[in-house]
Amino acid sequence: MNNINKSQLFWASCLALLVTSLSFGIRAGILGKLGTDFQLSATELGTITATAFWGFPLAVVIGGFIVDAIGMKRLLVMAFIFHLLGIILTIFAQGYWTLFISTLLIGIANGTVEAACNPLVATLYPDNKTTKLNHFHLWFPGGIFLGTLIVILFNSLGLSWQIQVAVMIIPTLVYGYLFSKLEFPVTERVASGVSTATMYKSVTSPLFIFMFICMFGTAITELFTGQWIDVLLKNVTDNAILILTLTTGVMVIGRGLAEPIVHRFSPQGVLLISAVLAALGLYLLSTLTGNAIYFAAFIFGLGVCYFWPTMLGFVAENIPKSGALGLNLMGGAGMFAVSVYTIFMGGFYDRLIVKKLPAGANEADYLSAAPGTEMANLLNQAKNAAGPEVLQATMVIPMILVVAFTGLVIYMKNRKKQALTH
Repeated sequence: MNNINKSQLFWASCLALLVTSLSFGIRAGILGKLGTDFQLSATELGTITATAFWGFPLAVVIGGFIVDAIGMKRLLVMAFIFHLLGIILTIFAQGYWTLFISTLLIGIANGTVEAACNPLVATLYPDNKTTKLNHFHLWFPGGIFLGTLIVILFNSLGLSWQIQVAVMIIPTLVYGYLFSKLEFPVTERVASGVSTATMYKSVTSPLFIFMFICMFGTAITELFTGQWIDVLLKNVTDNAILILTLTTGVMVIGRGLAEPIVHRFSPQGVLLISAVLAALGLYLLSTLTGNAIYFAAFIFGLGVCYFWPTMLGFVAENIPKSGALGLNLMGGAGMFAVSVYTIFMGGFYDRLIVKKLPAGANEADYLSAAPGTEMANLLNQAKNAAGPEVLQATMVIPMILVVAFTGLVIYMKNRKKQALTH
């Protein structure tokens, strides 16, 4: 690793993740506008949003299988090409299908970034994986934070959503240039000589399968809520997107301060505390109104802050032989779960809205009603009542995680005891 520039590789990785998260933040902010401009229902918007979450697991899992063979550099050059194509196609979108394809391309790019960068960070910092993965993943909420601020700023200046999307081209070009120039190490598994057979055996171990299933829940709790917050909490505040800004702001600071927290409570302890706070945060988000909603957002932000990087860090530290494949299967599981849940909840939200409209109402008529008319007002009232119900249905997930992670804390304690007695 003599001619490997660790810090430049780490910063280029952070920039690539910044593009990934800007796409989330900006899309969350313009989702309502896209719905209006192209006359899309909540189900269609749900499917477009979910596409990003499909492209991601597809790329992350395929990347996990091939990264050791083709190297991390080639994967990241591919990510750059997909990002550029996806962003340009979004800017010139003509309707449902162009939005669908462009979002899919961006999703594939996002997944490819994680497929290469998670094992890259674990390889660069073998003695401090959970902390450095938290520092790297700080750029995910960081980009969403910046993305939502860009949306708020550009909306107040009256700039179109196309210009908001175009902002992402700049960091994309920078990270593409950096990665094409820099030297890369081989992955940690290849360097330590762990065989492919051992890697496959590791990802079928009971502990890995348990973490893989828990990843469904941690990812849905964090990412579904974040992506839909603007749609779901329109009634509670005029600036629902500000809730996302606050939540992600808390996450940036929390991940930056991960080191002492992870060392004090252990990765499994951090996951348990996170699940408790996330469940409480969702409950508060769905019940509080007025300015108290920002307190709810703060609690929720603390809850989901450590989920993603600590899940990866736990696997990297406790099941190290699972290698890049283990990390990427975890990321893929999380995003796949979010995509399925998003489609399901888009339909659930539509059905709740119809239930809250006058009997026998046709949703399409209400969707196309002119703003300010009685039908448009009734639709808004129905949406306002439905949003918190979707959050309450989602609250069940972190409650199940509290039980699961309590079990994990006990299991890891016993494992440590056994290791000490042998």
